[in-house]
Amino acid sequence: MKKVVLVAAALAMTASAAFAADMSVKAYKAPPPVAFDPWDIAFGAGIMNDYVFRGVTQSNHKPSVTAYFEPRYNVTKDLQLYVGSSFESISFANRAAAEVDIYGGVRPTFGAFAFDFGVWGYLYPGGTCVDTAPGGLGALCPGDTSAIALLNGNVMKRDVSFFEGYAKVNYTITDNWAVGLNEWYSPNFLNTGAWGNYSSITAKYTAPATTFGSSGIGMYVSGEFGRQWLGTSDAFYGVGAGNGFPALTNIKYADYNTWNIGIGFTYKVFTLDLRYSDTDLSKGNCNAFTSDFTASQPGNATPINTGGIGSNWCGSTFIAKLSADLTAMTNLK
Repeated sequence: MKKVVLVAAALAMTASAAFAADMSVKAYKAPPPVAFDPWDIAFGAGIMNDYVFRGVTQSNHKPSVTAYFEPRYNVTKDLQLYVGSSFESISFANRAAAEVDIYGGVRPTFGAFAFDFGVWGYLYPGGTCVDTAPGGLGALCPGDTSAIALLNGNVMKRDVSFFEGYAKVNYTITDNWAVGLNEWYSPNFLNTGAWGNYSSITAKYTAPATTFGSSGIGMYVSGEFGRQWLGTSDAFYGVGAGNGFPALTNIKYADYNTWNIGIGFTYKVFTLDLRYSDTDLSKGNCNAFTSDFTASQPGNATPINTGGIGSNWCGSTFIAKLSADLTAMTNLK
């Protein structure tokens, strides 16, 4: 009888141990993987006191508004495809309604290196041909009855749309420091007939999240140094040399350096960026390059600006920009 009791007890203990072991396994079983949604959308808008592109104002040193919309597809956590469109208000000599950008590319990431390759199209709808060449209206804009004249002698095409291919890389050194290299090329910059190549180096310092305590305010300091190389214009700009007088050759636009440095503050989706920007373009060469409709400063003659009128569109300027940037995956859940 005692043997029967001992056997029964042993079997009960074995069953209990097996049950407990089974419970232990079930209690610590890894949860199923979270479903991966590859789609996302980034979008945002901003307002600035001056829209500056590579050191040159695009808004006549006046306020400008901007907005963008960018669908994204994450093939993996390290490979993203994207397309996008943005809008900026501008003030050009040809009275174009706005700048509308359409772009797309791929962003692969390898450890601390983040690359970006793509094509960017700049569209300027609603323009009117600017023509002040000798011989009267229409000499440079044949058949264009909407052509307008500028008293300072500058000329500009009705359509200055163009595209660029680009390659960028950003290297994250630490949680606080990052540097980058950028390369942009266009075979027909601003539809002038001249090729354009822009290269730049960037650096950014992001302050620790605890800099402003628990306020949620972030801060960064960033800067960029770049060089814009430009080729020779076509006959439209060569005839008037950018100043309303005949020229023997087309314009070989002046290459130039540009730089900017600024400080930014972030709070949730908002960013306030305060920045100083400048170039080494002379006022005369700036006038030839920009077709500035406000240019009126005499005494700035150069080989490509023989009329001597100078422009301040390429000089030093201060830029304040307030923007909001969101993504559907982060902000709209």
